[in-house]
Amino acid sequence: MNLLMLHGINHNMFGKRDPAQYGTITLDEINASLAALGAELGVTVEAYQTNHEGDMCERIHQGYADGVDAVLINAGAWTHYSYGIRDALAILTCPIVELHMSNIHAREPFRHVSVFAEIVKGQICGFGVDSYLLALRAAVAAVDAAKK
Repeated sequence: MNLLMLHGINHNMFGKRDPAQYGTITLDEINASLAALGAELGVTVEAYQTNHEGDMCERIHQGYADGVDAVLINAGAWTHYSYGIRDALAILTCPIVELHMSNIHAREPFRHVSVFAEIVKGQICGFGVDSYLLALRAAVAAVDAAKK
């Protein structure tokens, strides 16, 4: 099983950016945690991060072409307004799990809305780095359920 982890805008600054909200964990540490859990679950997790919206859409298109089994996405601020990324995600035929380290529903009002909500399998937010691990488990379970 091959899963694609998409990290959005500013996530390369995890560990430095707003530690009160996001902690001090770095993107490399998050990716290492995902790879370790993926190995335990018998799946491969490829991670991708960009600060460029068009590049994110291109990577989603490539995931479609590659036939990834599931996509995890923490798009950051793009979650709340990027219809381009939403439309790219809608091309996918595999489960998509949206995740956020912070509880987007307990933050600024603009963060309460996800333009992806209607097309994702589910959302996980508010558990820090564990949001990533929970999302990985949820994606694997969704793929397994679809095979039955």
